[in-house]
Amino acid sequence: LQGPRYVSPAPNGGFVVSEECGDVKVFMSSRKLLCSLSSKYGHQFGNPAGVCVDVDGSILVADEQRRTVHLFPEHGPPICLVSAGLRRPNGVACSSFGHLFVADAGENCVKVFK
Repeated sequence: LQGPRYVSPAPNGGFVVSEECGDVKVFMSSRKLLCSLSSKYGHQFGNPAGVCVDVDGSILVADEQRRTVHLFPEHGPPICLVSAGLRRPNGVACSSFGHLFVADAGENCVKVFK
């Protein structure tokens, strides 16, 4: 890893890690690299920060530089969930009830999206 920042467990026993160098890596339960989100989806990150995995196994990534939160489903293209209203998103968490929590360090608060 190059500058690991945030880590989240994945439902399959693996984990997801954001890196300072601008990528997010997905590892299997055996700790072997499964994929890079940049390579798998052709997505360009600015500065990926917080990561989490939802109940469907999709990966959510907060991008501090681009001020966005993207969802990366197992199949299909990435989906931008939040593209406005964030100053410096750096932490994300999702609930089983469909809520997305974003820690916005630029505004010193946690924002909740449904």
